[in-house]
Amino acid sequence: MEMVRFCLALGEFSSPTERRRIRFKQKPVSHILINRQRLGTEKNQRRVEALREAATAVEQEKEVLLEMIHSIQNSQDMRQISDGEREELNLTANRLMGRTLTVEVSVETIRNPQQEESLKHATRIIDEVVSKFLDDLGNAKSHLMSLYSACSSEVPPGPVDQKFQSIVIGCALEDQKKIKRRLETLLRNIENSDKAIKLLEHSKGAGSKTLQQNAEGKFN
Repeated sequence: MEMVRFCLALGEFSSPTERRRIRFKQKPVSHILINRQRLGTEKNQRRVEALREAATAVEQEKEVLLEMIHSIQNSQDMRQISDGEREELNLTANRLMGRTLTVEVSVETIRNPQQEESLKHATRIIDEVVSKFLDDLGNAKSHLMSLYSACSSEVPPGPVDQKFQSIVIGCALEDQKKIKRRLETLLRNIENSDKAIKLLEHSKGAGSKTLQQNAEGKFN
């Protein structure tokens, strides 16, 4: 019994060197675990950001496709073709629109109530301009340019819609980028529509000239 107490006493009153040696042996194990957890967390963080970026890219592609299909349906070219061709194109466009809408992608942006209201206001302004495309495309394009200039960090080439700029500044940063991308898409669609109309007018002019030459040849 005395021997047991003596051994226990030796264990309790081990030398400082021995105690440091014990702590040294235990310390690396905890560091390894902490580093492992930290590396795992950092890796997961990178994967989360990559996931958000990939989802955002798909979301943007969906927006671009919907804008393009909508632009085709409401383009001036649709007025220049026959009823049968127009009906066929509309059926195809509606089918593509429906399939595009089946893709559900959502990257949520954290907003406070003020940012939420600013986003709704900015979206409403853009939608109002888009609704006027068929009535006055030229004026709508100029209005969109002033809205886009309000979102640009560079010196704009034209006038800036100051009211719209203050609204966009009140939006969340991710929403500001989305608003700018949407305006870019709309302006690009208008530009493509203008080119298509000019090409159509050119082809019509060339066709009329050919018909006139053929008619003159018959009379000669």
